Amino acid sequence: MNLLLLLFSVALVRSDESSTPLKSFKIGENVTYDCIDIHKQPGLDHPLLKNHTIQMKPSRTQLNSQIGNNITHKSKIKCPDGTVPVLRNTKEFITNVNLFSEKYVHPQSLDSPGTHIAGVRSQGGPYRGIQAWVYGFDLKIEKDQASYSQIYLGSGVNNKINYISAGFMINPGFFGDGRVWSFGFWKGKDGKGCYNTACSGFVQVSQTIPIVQPIDISPMEPSFLRPFIHQDKNTGNWWLTYLESDEPYGDIGYWPKELFNLFDSGANMVGVGGVVKASPSGSSPPMGNGKFPDGGRKSSAIFANIDVLNSDYKQSKISSFPIEILVDSPKCYGLKVGTVKWYRYTRLGYFFNYGGPGGNSCGV
Repeated sequence: MNLLLLLFSVALVRSDESSTPLKSFKIGENVTYDCIDIHKQPGLDHPLLKNHTIQMKPSRTQLNSQIGNNITHKSKIKCPDGTVPVLRNTKEFITNVNLFSEKYVHPQSLDSPGTHIAGVRSQGGPYRGIQAWVYGFDLKIEKDQASYSQIYLGSGVNNKINYISAGFMINPGFFGDGRVWSFGFWKGKDGKGCYNTACSGFVQVSQTIPIVQPIDISPMEPSFLRPFIHQDKNTGNWWLTYLESDEPYGDIGYWPKELFNLFDSGANMVGVGGVVKASPSGSSPPMGNGKFPDGGRKSSAIFANIDVLNSDYKQSKISSFPIEILVDSPKCYGLKVGTVKWYRYTRLGYFFNYGGPGGNSCGV
C-alpha cells in the first residue's frame, strides 16, 4: 500500500525564468503554457541527465487498444517545431507546491493521517507497462484536501523506491483551484520525487499535449483518458502515452531511465485506484464520483480495460496475474470488481467500480 500512496511525496519546485519562451498560450485564468526549446526545457536540468540524449518517439509496442478517451484537445496549444509546452510556474503556484510538499511529505507514515485508498494492484512482476481507462469527475474538494484517480507502477528494495504514476487529480492546495487536472509523478534513485514539470526530470516531447493541464468536465458525463505508462524496449525510458481506438493519441513524453535504479528489468508492482487525502480536521473528501459502488456499473466511478505488459512486453489483463484488493476505509469508500456473464460481450475488459462520499469518520 505504501507505494500506492507515493503520489503525495515531496515535489521539488523550479522556476523557469531562465528559459525564454518562443510563444505562449493562455488557456484559462492563471493557466499559461510557454513554448520552450525542447533542448532547454526544465526537465533536462536534473543532475542525472547531464549527458542525456532526447528520445523523440518511443519504440512502438503493438497494443490491443479499444476506444481511449473522450477529451477533445481543440488545438488550444500548438507549440512551434522544436519547442514543447511547459506550464508556467507562477510565484503563487510555487508557494502552493512548497506548502503542499511540506504538509504531505510522507503520508504513508504514522505522522500523516487521513490518506485512504480503494484500488487493485499486482506484485507478480516484472512489468513493462500498465494502462487503463481513468475517469475524471467534478467534485467539491476543500482547499486542504485532495482526490486522485491514477495508474501506477513501482519497485522497492530495502526502503529504496522507484515509482511512476499518472491520471487525474483535484488538488486545490496544489493548483489553487478545484478543477480536475491531468498529472504525472515520479520518485527515483535519489529519493526525491516530482510532479509534472514543476521540477526537473520529466522530458516533455509532445508539442500540443502537456503532461499537466486542466480538464473540462461535462456536467452530463465524466471525462476519461486512457493513459499508458510503458518502458521503451530499446532505451529503457518510461513513456507516458495517451491511447485512442487503434493507435496512440499522443506520446506526451518520458521519465528517463537515468532517474531510476530499480526499474532496469521492469517494475515489480502495478496498480490502479483512487486515493484521497483528508484535511487536518479529519474530514475526508469524496473519491471517484462520490458514490459507493453498490449499484450498476454506471452509478459510480469506474476503472476499465486495465491491462499490463509483462516482462516480454506481451499485453494481458491485470487479472492474468495475482491481484490484491485495497480498501482501507470501508465506512467511507468501497470497491466492487466487475463481472460480465459469459454470453455477454463487453468492451470494458477487467474493470471495477469504486469510490465513496468520504466524511468525518473515515479513520487515519
